[in-house]
Amino acid sequence: MDRQADSRFRRKARGLLRRAARDYSAGHERPLGGYLAAMAGFGAYTAAWATAVRIRGRPLPDRPEPWDVVLTSVATFRLSRLLSKGSVTSPLRSPFTRYVSPQGPAELHEEAQPHGGKETVGELVTCPFCTSVWVTSTLTAGQLLWPRATRTAMGALTALAGADALQLAYSALVDKTTGGE
Repeated sequence: MDRQADSRFRRKARGLLRRAARDYSAGHERPLGGYLAAMAGFGAYTAAWATAVRIRGRPLPDRPEPWDVVLTSVATFRLSRLLSKGSVTSPLRSPFTRYVSPQGPAELHEEAQPHGGKETVGELVTCPFCTSVWVTSTLTAGQLLWPRATRTAMGALTALAGADALQLAYSALVDKTTGGE
């Protein structure tokens, strides 16, 4: 009896989820199951970091220092772009994406592979906004567990972001002064 009730409950739950997904998607293919799995994965990832911080007995600050917020922001921006758009990191994304075209200096435009359960991961790894959530969590945990090493790495990423900005500004200045020749 319990097995039959359990089986009926599962069928009803699946039917309810399918109807909700169909109603939500408005006729478009949306990988809601993949998104749910990604959210669960992120929750587990964050819980693992929180557990590591707790086990190590690291106290949480009352509030983040403004300089750390700025450093984390710039480092997150740079590392997220490098991971999600960089030409050199395309081998990491290639199992889940398809190359489309260059997108800018040393960056690529790629699309998620639409089949084989790869769409959600492909969307995640090609979206700097999506990737930045994971990067920020990692850098924040790193600041709590290994503050000196993490701040050193974030300083290097921030310097790289500054160098990128200077390269782009220089290129724009050369184009302006030479008329784009």
